[in-house]
Amino acid sequence: MSITPKLNRFDLSMIVISLVIGMGIFETPAQVALNVSNPYLYFGAWIFGGAISLCGALTFAEIGARYPTTGGFYKVFSHCFHPAFAFMINWIVVISNAASVAAVALIGAEYLNPLLLPPHLQHTIGIKLISMTSVLILYGNNLFGIKMSSRAQNVFTVFKIGLILVLCTSIFKSNSLVVVNMVNTPLVQDNISGFGMSLVAVFFTYGGYQQTINFGGDSINAKRNIPKAIFIGMITVIFLYLLINFAYFRAWGLEGLRHKPALAATLASAIFGDVGYKVTSLLMFISVMAFINVNIMSNPRVYYAMAEDGILPQKFKQVNQKTQVQVFGLSFFVVSVIFVLLFVNSFQKILNYVMFFDTIGLSTAAASIFILRKKTRHLDKTGIYTIKWYPAIPILFITTYWFVTITIFIKNPMAAFICLCAFIVGLIIYFTTKANKSPINPS
Repeated sequence: MSITPKLNRFDLSMIVISLVIGMGIFETPAQVALNVSNPYLYFGAWIFGGAISLCGALTFAEIGARYPTTGGFYKVFSHCFHPAFAFMINWIVVISNAASVAAVALIGAEYLNPLLLPPHLQHTIGIKLISMTSVLILYGNNLFGIKMSSRAQNVFTVFKIGLILVLCTSIFKSNSLVVVNMVNTPLVQDNISGFGMSLVAVFFTYGGYQQTINFGGDSINAKRNIPKAIFIGMITVIFLYLLINFAYFRAWGLEGLRHKPALAATLASAIFGDVGYKVTSLLMFISVMAFINVNIMSNPRVYYAMAEDGILPQKFKQVNQKTQVQVFGLSFFVVSVIFVLLFVNSFQKILNYVMFFDTIGLSTAAASIFILRKKTRHLDKTGIYTIKWYPAIPILFITTYWFVTITIFIKNPMAAFICLCAFIVGLIIYFTTKANKSPINPS
């Protein structure tokens, strides 16, 4: 029933990159462009978002080093605060992660839909069929074991990095870019609120690295490898994001970005023509598999941690000793993703709900570093990773994320209300579950 460490530093670094680079970077730049009035604010949002996300990544690197355990994103709440609070946050985080996977699957399906399906299926139903099929294929792959999943993950991630680099370097050699002449899109908000809303999309695109601590039980020499993998992964992500945003801007400018669907494939079309569009659309769909795969690997580990605390049935903790797969937990997560795909067909709708969950979850998880440092004083001066400029780094991260939380609340109060109700439902589920557990009589 236990987890055996099998993942090395390279595996973890590829996991970090895949957790962050979903398909968001090929969709959210258009959302950012719609919320800002000039290129300085556009690139400022991506640079500022990258800097703040790096602060968060460094915070979680220390959390992962001080408390390496399976399902670490749940366990750190339970250890530092209370199991009720841990469940309240994480049952929603797992749901929002399922929604994130669904959102990415939808974007990937939009790329492949025109190439694969006949015209009468090139609509919502066709997109959903492709997205569900891709999730089920990766579900089958993950049943072969954590190491097999990791090898596939490494291939997917290297492939995705290569694709981004080819697109971005080609832009500098191309003389065939289309000049965009469009009527300016009127902005419906001022610069401050617009910048705040742009950060919603930016942080969605930068998010995911925190799930790396879920692999604490799977990691070889976790106290050293998790921090280094998070740092290497996030520096790579920030570099790639700034590079591809510069390529988008050079191709179309800010106004062009606001009107461009399927950004990467459209960019390839501008550089390589119609054949480039089709090839890149296919490659983009293949690369989306990396994000789906790594989430299918990660989220069942949270179920494992919940089952260890007695919140979920022990069936969620069952592990195949040969493959290290939680067959029931894995299946439960995949069913959750399929359920979201059945009822939601808008990336933007998913984005609003997911980000409200994520901003609260990430900021409160980051705050656990203050408690964790006190509880693990014995690890100080043992060579363990510690954040420089503490406590400024985590405070900056937490403050910024709460600014985004408030922005979402103001701009979309209904989404915020529904999310807060979901947190309360989590507390009710927790205490109901605890109350219904029969006490064990000593014999």
